Amino acid sequence: HCLAVRAVCRRDIDRDRRQGYSWKITLLRNYWKSKVKQEWLSGKYSNIPSQHSLPEKSMCPMDVDTWGEILEAELER
Repeated sequence: HCLAVRAVCRRDIDRDRRQGYSWKITLLRNYWKSKVKQEWLSGKYSNIPSQHSLPEKSMCPMDVDTWGEILEAELER
């Protein structure tokens, strides 16, 4: 599971591992973020009419680099 999460959130996983977090804690800290990020990158939220149309669990704290990746993916669509 950690490797699948790492495929989407490499910086976060690598940072947690460098800081000494166990794989279990690393997975718990990053699993939901990886799911949300993957949905954004896949275009799931590309054509929504308003913010009220977003599912409740479509957002989570992300750093500026992650949002940059999502914006680039949107601009390429």
